Amino acid sequence: MKVTVVGAGAVGATCADNIARKELATELVILDIKEGLAEGKAQDMMQTAALLGFDTKIIGSTNDYSKTAGSGVVVITSGIPRKPGMTREELIGTNAGIVKGVAENILKHSPDAILIVISNPMDTMTYLTLKATGLPKNRIIGMGGALDSARFRYQLSQHLGASPTDLNAIVVGGHGDTTMIPLIRLATWNSVLVSALLSAEQQKQIVADTMVGGATLTKLIGTSAWYAPGAAGASLVESIVRDEKKLISCCVSLDGEYGQKDICLGVPVIIGKNGWEKIIDFDLSSEEQSLFSKSADAVRNMNEVLKTL
Repeated sequence: MKVTVVGAGAVGATCADNIARKELATELVILDIKEGLAEGKAQDMMQTAALLGFDTKIIGSTNDYSKTAGSGVVVITSGIPRKPGMTREELIGTNAGIVKGVAENILKHSPDAILIVISNPMDTMTYLTLKATGLPKNRIIGMGGALDSARFRYQLSQHLGASPTDLNAIVVGGHGDTTMIPLIRLATWNSVLVSALLSAEQQKQIVADTMVGGATLTKLIGTSAWYAPGAAGASLVESIVRDEKKLISCCVSLDGEYGQKDICLGVPVIIGKNGWEKIIDFDLSSEEQSLFSKSADAVRNMNEVLKTL
């Protein structure tokens, strides 16, 4: 399969590197608007092939969408990154135009592609992509929940002294510091509920630290994180390309599920060769459902900004 990553910045390049190392594509295209950036990073990655033992062909392109033709999966990372003190909402005005243009150009050459959106504010950019393209909803996937859930598992691992790979924990709701909902009630360590192993204070701290995971890294690094976001994007590509049917929290279009309509929000979904294939109902508690509704309201407020552009 041919896969394209749009945006050769830190997130896009990391995502592409993961895709190449795992040989998820026979041909991988990296596209960027900045002259020479995608070509340079593609060459740099190709020069690791002999060292790492992969055979994926990597091509870089400066804004030539014809080179992306026939892509089965396209990851959109384009847009300006979040800087310290900047909210995801403040990114809407700039990134909406970029993401819309990218999606339209991609579909001219790859009309059957599944689109994975990483650009921030991710929930609103996913909704914009759905509305702007008119694609079947199963072919538009926002990455945020996959990343937030990985950060949740990291925080749990630090308190439990456990391997993150032994933990099952999921985050639903919006991909924002105040809109995500780490479902600690359902989190397990190899089938044991973590709530039985952690104090109430520890659980509260883990949830709080997970919710500001992105902002914490932005403050430390000086820009948005890239290793985990890039890996999260690649993990979705892997589940699609290999038809793994993995259960992953992703931002998808809701039509009555979890009590919401006309919105893209993070919920547990099955990811396979057709994109997202099924929404799983986690039977939220009344408190969790209330938080989910508040999260939806906040994301809708962000989506309203699209009408003013």
